[in-house]
Amino acid sequence: MDIVTLFIALGALIAGFSQGISGFGFGLVAMSFWAWVVDPQQAAALSVIGGFTGQIIAAFTVRRGFNLRLLLPFIVGGLCGIPIGVYLLPYLDIYKFKALLGTFLIIVCPFMLFADKIPKMTKVHHFWDIVGGLGGGVMGGFGGFTGTLPALWCTLRGFDRDTQRAIMQNFNFAMLVVVLISYSAKGIIRTEMLPTFLIVSPIVICTSYLGTKAYHRISQQRFRQLILSLLTLSGLTMLVTSVPKLL
Repeated sequence: MDIVTLFIALGALIAGFSQGISGFGFGLVAMSFWAWVVDPQQAAALSVIGGFTGQIIAAFTVRRGFNLRLLLPFIVGGLCGIPIGVYLLPYLDIYKFKALLGTFLIIVCPFMLFADKIPKMTKVHHFWDIVGGLGGGVMGGFGGFTGTLPALWCTLRGFDRDTQRAIMQNFNFAMLVVVLISYSAKGIIRTEMLPTFLIVSPIVICTSYLGTKAYHRISQQRFRQLILSLLTLSGLTMLVTSVPKLL
């Protein structure tokens, strides 16, 4: 097994399990592995395929309801944001991609790590839910990170675990469908990527299923702390290795 295949498989394994437990975050976790070995467009395509596969598994194994009143503002924002992210993706080279992703990780992940300690914003206008969805849409079009910013916003809103899971699971599924169609239409998903898709999808099916089963059995908080800490370290490493190249 060559190093590229190893990194692709390892990223799919850890990201699939993480998404199975939390309902989001496949792209964020997987990219911390894939950004080292594949170009930005292929990494984004793999992220969308893997995230979509995991959401299909979650739809059948973790059902948390469907609250259209809470979900709709996120969907509206996400649909507005996806074209922006899809438009920006082809303009990134590998070093800019790693620098941007590394910066994003070292800013967002520590913030998410301590988000539970921040006072909750329980009484806010739904306009801000649209903004949260917009951020998810842009990041989704940019690399399949549909759930990261909306999940952070849901945490700040003080939603309980099952409410947040319901929003994120339905939002991610809808957004990834649209991103998948957009990537196909723009030629970002190409036939030569099929071998890597065949590596990622079976791994994600297995690990996402295990993650959904673990959802009820282990502390999501502890697992999230470990993942976010590792992502922060990965982001710092990406930034340190890419900035000298850009300079």
